[in-house]
Amino acid sequence: MSPNHLSPPPLRMSFIIWSLAAAFYLFGFFQRVTPGVLTEELSTTFDLSRAALGNLSAFYFYFYAAMQIPVGLLVDRIGPRKILTAGCMLGGIGALMFGFAPTLGWAAVGRGLVGGSVAVAWVSMLMLVAQWFSPARFASMSGVSLAVGTMGAVLAGVPLRALSDLFGWRMVMGASGIIAIALGLLIWIYVRDMPTQRGYKNHVAKRPAHEVTLPLLTALGHTLRFPAVWLIFWIPSGVCGAILTFTGLWGVPYLTTWHGLNVKEASLIITGMLIAFAAGSLFFGALSDKLKQRKLPYFLGAIFSISGFIILGIQPELPIALVSVLLWATAFGGGSMVLSFGYVKESVPHHLGATAVGIVNLGVMVGPLVQQPVLGAILDHYAAAENITGAYSKAGMTVCMLVLAVWVGTSIVSLMLSRETHAKPRFA
Repeated sequence: MSPNHLSPPPLRMSFIIWSLAAAFYLFGFFQRVTPGVLTEELSTTFDLSRAALGNLSAFYFYFYAAMQIPVGLLVDRIGPRKILTAGCMLGGIGALMFGFAPTLGWAAVGRGLVGGSVAVAWVSMLMLVAQWFSPARFASMSGVSLAVGTMGAVLAGVPLRALSDLFGWRMVMGASGIIAIALGLLIWIYVRDMPTQRGYKNHVAKRPAHEVTLPLLTALGHTLRFPAVWLIFWIPSGVCGAILTFTGLWGVPYLTTWHGLNVKEASLIITGMLIAFAAGSLFFGALSDKLKQRKLPYFLGAIFSISGFIILGIQPELPIALVSVLLWATAFGGGSMVLSFGYVKESVPHHLGATAVGIVNLGVMVGPLVQQPVLGAILDHYAAAENITGAYSKAGMTVCMLVLAVWVGTSIVSLMLSRETHAKPRFA
């Protein structure tokens, strides 16, 4: 039967295929923020300073960031199924290495392997969404995807704390690795790159052969010629990166230092931030599709994000109830970063879509990749200046909040310079 006469895939099948990719994305988010809950265990096990802990946590982001452009190019070239399968297998091995690492070096290698492998999840998942769902659902499904992934970070909050207390952090990390390997097998068996491979009509036309075989570096060069790619690349580095930095590593110490909470109480507030982040991605994704705009919803979210960091940087001694609300509002606004991907995909020709998405996802990682160790160095500096041992400086924590606010401010400038797409491809 001619592809033109095929029917679109049933929604149930589309959701199953998407859910397998989303499960791996959830695994990646879980691994991303675990050091924020395991700060004491990791510091004790490997005898780490604050800066060294920041660097160990950032190893995930170093490799995640380094893989974004190659992943985009490869997904454009060979499709998401093979990339996702390989990512699950390597991610599982990396989690096992990190969980049972005898030395800091092995732990860093394992965390780097996890970061590099889960780097494939988001780009691959969005390309599956583009093929298996109607284009009118793209931003909404992107929001749902980010929300599901964020649940992995929620699992790395109170549940991880409880499981680690019960079984030990090493056993929990090892178990997560085995789950990732099993997920890779399921993806290989069930997922297909396009609906036509299962006898249904594609939602996006198959690309001409000359586009599929475009040399990788040529495709990258073509993508980087679009100013929108550079501008949109920078936006989530602050709007999202600051949230990842805070929730992933320094949020719990901030709350225990300024407000005297214990680790479990602080973890509950951080978990609330992750839930708010997920809710924000759902809200702003749906709002963007409804308004047929990307810039305005993104701007609203960015204002939420920067406001919280500014207020807490200037007035850190607010009541803990108000601090919690501000942190949750900040994270809710950060969820608007999900609009980056539809925004950039619509700003370049279709055959460069995955490459552009990979570049923007690299921007997401630039934030925590730089911010986590920099904030760690700031905290070490203030602790040394105040002759503090085994605790955090309140002044240092305040400076860190303001540094994050400034970074978000640069993202807002980049957003203002970008060009609205009205939720439509600018190129045929």
